[in-house]
Amino acid sequence: LKFRLAGYPRKHNEGRVEVFYNEEWGTICDDDFTLANAHVLCRHLGFVAATGWAHSAKYGKGVGRIWLDNVNCAGSEKNIGNCKHRGWGNSDCSHEEDAGVICKDERIPGFKDSNIIEVRKQLARVGSWGGRLAGTALSPQRQREGHGQQVQLWAGRPSTPLLLAGYVGRVSGLLSPCRLFTERQQLNYRLHSVSCTGTEVHLSMCAFEFYRGNASAACGAGMPAVVSCVPGPLFTTGSTHRKKQRQQQQGQPRIRLKGGAKIGEGRVEVLRSSEWGTICDDRWNLLSASVVCRELGFGSAKEALTGARMGQGMGPIHMNEVQCLGTEKSLWSCPFKNITQEDCKHTEDAAVRCNIPYMGYENLIRLSGGRSRFEGRVEVAVGAGNGDQPHWGLVCGEGWGTLEAMVACRQLGLGFANHGLQETWYWDASNVTEMVLSGVKCAGHEMSLSHCQHHGTSLNCRNTGTRFAAGVICSETASDLLLHAPLVQETAYIEDRPLHMLYCAAEENCLSSSARLANWPYGHRRLLRFSSQIHNNGRADFRPKAGRHSWVWHECH
Repeated sequence: LKFRLAGYPRKHNEGRVEVFYNEEWGTICDDDFTLANAHVLCRHLGFVAATGWAHSAKYGKGVGRIWLDNVNCAGSEKNIGNCKHRGWGNSDCSHEEDAGVICKDERIPGFKDSNIIEVRKQLARVGSWGGRLAGTALSPQRQREGHGQQVQLWAGRPSTPLLLAGYVGRVSGLLSPCRLFTERQQLNYRLHSVSCTGTEVHLSMCAFEFYRGNASAACGAGMPAVVSCVPGPLFTTGSTHRKKQRQQQQGQPRIRLKGGAKIGEGRVEVLRSSEWGTICDDRWNLLSASVVCRELGFGSAKEALTGARMGQGMGPIHMNEVQCLGTEKSLWSCPFKNITQEDCKHTEDAAVRCNIPYMGYENLIRLSGGRSRFEGRVEVAVGAGNGDQPHWGLVCGEGWGTLEAMVACRQLGLGFANHGLQETWYWDASNVTEMVLSGVKCAGHEMSLSHCQHHGTSLNCRNTGTRFAAGVICSETASDLLLHAPLVQETAYIEDRPLHMLYCAAEENCLSSSARLANWPYGHRRLLRFSSQIHNNGRADFRPKAGRHSWVWHECH
């Protein structure tokens, strides 16, 4: 049985339940539906559990057959087909009773999804490498020999950079064989004869062979394969390199990521005929996503996201059914279909999560005193280089704002910034009291606060008390408001409006100051009028910063 979540509006972990049975997609009726049913369905979809379920076609009415009715699960079943029900296709429901589920946004470890690569942190040693040696193609006979025995040299191609984790590596034979030899007793080989073309999104997608039987005795004549990686241009420590990279990108980038909280993730947008647009998620997969990631200077793709998981875009949808081979230097080199209005909507915008190098920035910052891990007073580590113990201190709140909070939340891996706070007396729970950083001024795109402008070692803070230390409130999702500017231009007009129709506007101070001198209620004011439309491109509802208790009722509204 295959299952999927469908409908609108919804997030990726919720939706109308659809089941593929007898070569046809259909729905499930909400009669007698329970949370136990939702648990079984969510686990089948790769989520750890359900947090709720929805009745009465909350996510819209489905089409086709209603396959199941009066489903009654205990909660431990592996498949909803194993639960009690009226029988396949036997239902007295209409599609107005289609059931939906809300799953906990946490994947089952190791769950296989064609668009997600799960990378385990502990990798077994790779025994040997087949294919090419030192940039020279092996003859078919030598290749067969290589696959039959342990090839003792790394078979990299110096002309092809390795781009799996966002590092660009040139490979030149074995590294430090003496040091590795001393570790020989601990080595546990699993693979040999690994042969990559260089375009794979993950090492597991290359050709390789497993060692069978006693793995500890494997690779007797060989050595462990070793890689030497250097960070790509976006991740070099020298700010001049980053600045140069940005200037190159500013030339005329034709692809960008929007709506993602972290570096290397977001909705894919492409430039065509001087207009930015999105990509439809039909047939969107890891190969195409990896071409995007590499084109932007990251590693291969970790996830190819569908269903507007990184928010809905605006404007045209430029591409559909993108089918890259993985060898392309640019997404525009891949085969794709032009879009028609009926094909796709922005609810189907494609997005990516790219592999990026592990830089360890999150170890140099922490939050203290907050009610949850998403908020608190900012503490930074200074003097952590050369193996020294880091010295933790506070950041001066003077001039601290949303841009600085954005960088802090990104460095912490906590998503977007809701607030940047200049006073944090209510989070006074830490024994860290010394200010170590002042004058922090960020552009908003930096990966670490240390990349922003600041006063360095010469601290300059007017109020050095702990109550004036900087703080943040972070959020995994955020709203993103965008004014539909063309509509303003298309609808603007001049109107002479009588003063007796403008009392409310005057009370709310919406008229120019000279209106006070007018002969009310006689005469008129000349107004520029237009329609406006504001889109929320983000993944969270927009709410005013002021709480409801401070809202004021106004009779004009």
